[in-house]
Amino acid sequence: MYAMFEKIGNFVRESKQELKKVNWPTREETIRYTLFVIGFSVLLAAFLGVLDFVFIQILQRIVL
Repeated sequence: MYAMFEKIGNFVRESKQELKKVNWPTREETIRYTLFVIGFSVLLAAFLGVLDFVFIQILQRIVL
C-alpha cells in the first residue's frame, strides 16, 4: 500500500517539473490562436452549409 502512495507522489512531483518546462503562449498569442480557430470554424461551417444546400437542391430535382 505504501508503494502505491510513493508512486503517486513521484508522479505528482515529476508532473510539476514537466509543467515548469512548458513554453506557455503569451496572452496575445492565445487571443490570436483563438480568433483563428473561431474564424476557421465559421468559414468551414459556411462552406458545409453551402454544400448541404447544393446537394439538397440536386436531390430535390432528381427525386421530384
